[in-house]
Amino acid sequence: MSDGGDDWERAHRIGRPIGRFMERWRTVIRKRPWLNIVYKTLITIIGVAVVIIGVILIPLPGPGWLIVFIGMTILGSEYHWARRFTSWLRMMLARFWYWWRAWRRRRRTRKVAKQRAKRIAREGL
Repeated sequence: MSDGGDDWERAHRIGRPIGRFMERWRTVIRKRPWLNIVYKTLITIIGVAVVIIGVILIPLPGPGWLIVFIGMTILGSEYHWARRFTSWLRMMLARFWYWWRAWRRRRRTRKVAKQRAKRIAREGL
């Protein structure tokens, strides 16, 4: 199984031209203070709207949490607190999935051991 290093490198290569374009775009925007305020306001409105839509969709079937994470990523493009919060959420999600897989593995092992014990008891009688 791959450790994801190849995927990371490929994504980084693909994202490089986009990153350069965005850096140039942000440089042009930052040179004009009024345009920077408008841009930051639009990003804030869009990010908050996406987060709110995601929160509304959480109890419904569908990708509610995914939409919340996308909204936080949009906000993270302009706000340091949102980037830090998104990084923390990713770390917590990775810990949760590690714990979940270990729990499932332990549960499966106990179930197999229990079935073997039943089979041995049944055959032994």
